[in-house]
Amino acid sequence: MVKQTEIASIPKGWQQKNVGEVFKFLKTYAFSRSQLDAVKLNSRDIFNIHYGDIHAQFDSNILDLSKVKSLPKLTAQKDFKEGDDFLKNGDLILADASEDYKGLCECVELTNISNFKIISGLHTFALRCTKQNIAEGFKPYLFKHSDVKKRICQIATGISVLGVSKSNLSKLTLIIPTFDEQQKIASILKDWDFAIETTQNLIDKLKIRKKGLCQQLLTGKKRLKGFSDEWSEITLGDIAERITDKNEELDDTVVTISAQRGFVKQEDFFNKRVASSTLSGYYLIKRGNFAYNKSYSSGYPMGAFKRLDDFDKAVVTTLYICFSVKDNIDSDFLLNYFEAGLMVKNLMRIAQEGGRAHGLLNIGLKDFFDLKLIIPTLEEQKAIANVLNQSDKEIECQEAYLKHLQLQKKGLMQQLLTGKIRVKV
Repeated sequence: MVKQTEIASIPKGWQQKNVGEVFKFLKTYAFSRSQLDAVKLNSRDIFNIHYGDIHAQFDSNILDLSKVKSLPKLTAQKDFKEGDDFLKNGDLILADASEDYKGLCECVELTNISNFKIISGLHTFALRCTKQNIAEGFKPYLFKHSDVKKRICQIATGISVLGVSKSNLSKLTLIIPTFDEQQKIASILKDWDFAIETTQNLIDKLKIRKKGLCQQLLTGKKRLKGFSDEWSEITLGDIAERITDKNEELDDTVVTISAQRGFVKQEDFFNKRVASSTLSGYYLIKRGNFAYNKSYSSGYPMGAFKRLDDFDKAVVTTLYICFSVKDNIDSDFLLNYFEAGLMVKNLMRIAQEGGRAHGLLNIGLKDFFDLKLIIPTLEEQKAIANVLNQSDKEIECQEAYLKHLQLQKKGLMQQLLTGKIRVKV
């Protein structure tokens, strides 16, 4: 049996309540990042959970303090009232601001707080259940029902940054299963969270291993069996040829270099086409060609080298230094050499003072192609690249499995939270 409510059809026995009927709003604090410092958890300090932590740091809906290694510690001086200001087990911290609709009202439920002192920080709401009995671990799912998410999008305000007011959130209608069903749903989804967390931890370990392999194999600190020849010092110009071919054929696959994602279509990266309407002045590069972006970013202090692997042809800005590789270098070896950051020290030597003023490093073409590398024979390059490529395949396999688990959980969650699939209790 189902009944029709003002926002959705729900199973008989389920309830429809406003946020203000289920939760009371606790005090929050607007400390900036400059007033925080990430340290290990201890009972002496006061820790602040910022809306950015919810968006970027916590992968699960449950924030288990017994598993957290560090949190932002409050460095600002302020007097707090014991019991009134600090959060308790079962409290919910909800992000009231986001750059997109997906992140709006994302939240975490706190557990195993023990004697830690936790406060809710900038752009968050802290919620505590009042009369309504909500099962442990289920509270975040109240805000993930598909129809509730639609309502959140409708009450959001803002352009570049979206926000939800306390008044509007308080009136937001939630759909609440019976208590027994809440427990069962939370238990089922917790199993998926555990599988997702376990897979993510494995990916992180594989990436650390790959990084260690790069530092050992690409510098010659560790040699593969069967190789003993001395490595040679060469210049980038010895193994690369600059590409300056203009886009005379007017190819419209305009890409930009993302330090984290590689070559990405501009409309996907910026959500709009930012290239000029006349593309003939851009460089045309082909699959397997490299480009160097002189913009510095997190993890890439001296810019990023990327290889075009996902498109047969692409068009890039002339601000990039584009080049192909000669037959005396293995392309996969060189890609890993760049990604390992082995060019950073030499790039720092040639970058001109003041070149960062507009976000671009001031690096001359001659200096760029005179950059020195120390590399093994072509045969050893191929052997090293093969080991590192196998490591990449392991990571890609686990990342595909992680994505599969996340999609499974998303689909299952909407089935369970809407009552389309009922759990046995």
